[in-house]
Amino acid sequence: MARPRVPAAPDPAAARLGPLLTRRFFARSVHAVAPELIGATLLFEGVGGVIVEVEAYHHTDPAAHSYGGQTPRNAVMFGPPGFAYVYRSYGIHWCVNVVCEAEGSASAVLIRALEPTHGVDAMRARRGLDDARLLCSGPGKLTHALGITIAANGLPLDLAPFAIHRRRAEPDIVTGPRIGITKAADYPWRFGLRGSKFLSKPFPR
Repeated sequence: MARPRVPAAPDPAAARLGPLLTRRFFARSVHAVAPELIGATLLFEGVGGVIVEVEAYHHTDPAAHSYGGQTPRNAVMFGPPGFAYVYRSYGIHWCVNVVCEAEGSASAVLIRALEPTHGVDAMRARRGLDDARLLCSGPGKLTHALGITIAANGLPLDLAPFAIHRRRAEPDIVTGPRIGITKAADYPWRFGLRGSKFLSKPFPR
């Protein structure tokens, strides 16, 4: 049975969170959206944390899944902005992306790492470890910790079970080359929170 598409429920810690991001936020250049996600809080069914690392993928980018055209796997990327694109990486891990730009652009931002802040006990149970630094320090780790699977593919980011809260302060952002790809690997389209101990990999100095 499909999940009900209802507005995300208010978070108990809402006083510490910014307002929810709407689909209009994502209807912009992927290169504008990606750095502005650093410091935002991503929740899935109330579990999640502060986004500390992302990567941008533009439709003209040889490393983007959409570069070769639309397929059943990447179809969500070609739809309207503000929806989740979930795929399996290396046949093992789920990865979650946010679709950006105008419909048909097929550009998205990969969420690479979070600082766990909500539902940490649930994350520890799912991941089978205690160290908070390792719970969400990678795209596959964070989906496992949050319980995100292919069932979330195509779901809107401004409705439950997703909730993304706008950051309240301007973070210190560092940029660098993307990770784990062979095409366009030198593009400096990886963004992170400078000094964060929750990154998937340190940025070059």
